Amino acid sequence: MHEFDYEELEAATESFASSRIIGKGSHGCIYKGTLKDGTLVAIKNQSLGLQKLQDNSKLDNEIRILLSLPPTPYLISLLGTSRDCAGNRVLVMEHMPNGTLHDLLHASPSPPPWPKRFQAAIQVAKAVQFIHEAEPSVIHRDIKSANILFDVDWNARLADFGLAIRRSGQQVDLESSLSRPAGTIGYLDPCYTAPCRLSTKNDVFSFGVVLLELISSTKAIDVSRDPSSIVEWALPLVEEDRVEEICDERVTLPAYMESRVRHMLRIAARCVSSDEDHRRPSMGEVVDEMENCYVERVRFSLWIDILDACLKRRPQRAVAKRKGNPVIAAATVTTGHGKMLLREVLADITLE
Repeated sequence: MHEFDYEELEAATESFASSRIIGKGSHGCIYKGTLKDGTLVAIKNQSLGLQKLQDNSKLDNEIRILLSLPPTPYLISLLGTSRDCAGNRVLVMEHMPNGTLHDLLHASPSPPPWPKRFQAAIQVAKAVQFIHEAEPSVIHRDIKSANILFDVDWNARLADFGLAIRRSGQQVDLESSLSRPAGTIGYLDPCYTAPCRLSTKNDVFSFGVVLLELISSTKAIDVSRDPSSIVEWALPLVEEDRVEEICDERVTLPAYMESRVRHMLRIAARCVSSDEDHRRPSMGEVVDEMENCYVERVRFSLWIDILDACLKRRPQRAVAKRKGNPVIAAATVTTGHGKMLLREVLADITLE
């Protein structure tokens, strides 16, 4: 792992100027920096409180976790580290120019379209699946929209492994400072009440909350809403199939996306189920279900596109006058050209 010169990082961030801050958390700030070779990086510096205590446990843990995982496009990359003159850790991370999912949903003037939301959901699901299926397995413990960042191509990446814990079989790699349940209120699994209750299903719950947030564009906890918890608010609506009342009303839901969103909501409901042992799926199951939903949609879209192309090439003549066509079972197709019999469409297909 590359060890950066601290003076270079100071120069890259203009001595960690407030104008360079691109993210804040309970453990410190993230600064946008430009290295001497012009490379843009994100530099994670600890809070003043932790610096005074010389508590490097969170950043040391993040380094240990990220170095234990093989390279993947679903996680943010650690480029190197450094230390200031007092010995405090500094992390140098890959820069994510398109911000966080939280800001995209709650602060952006242009809310994301539905296909982009579905793509982000699958990418985040694959990120969580990746760390869960690693050896040893990694439990993130703080999956939330603020820890999901977008790269230059708008691919979602999972970040912030300061609270993550490695688990091999039933053996948990616990530092003393990480032994207690931790996470963010609203995303934290209510079943995770003691260290012995730690499991990958805790992350599954948090992912379910992110999925509800992604679809509704409402925050995990909103005191102006009754109930304030997104889980308590959304679950009854999902059970009653009131999809329109959950979806972000700022963006029209296309007809072809309705079944996909409905399926995503059902997955989310299972992820946040209080029955973690029997109802909650694994992240591998979540990814399989979401990808199968996507594949079925693509197949259907392709078939409709083929039929639509056939209709556009259809000669302008009365079907009733056509003679000698092969008998094809009648089926009704509804397209932008109106409702027609499938045999009428197929009768005009010319192979080239």
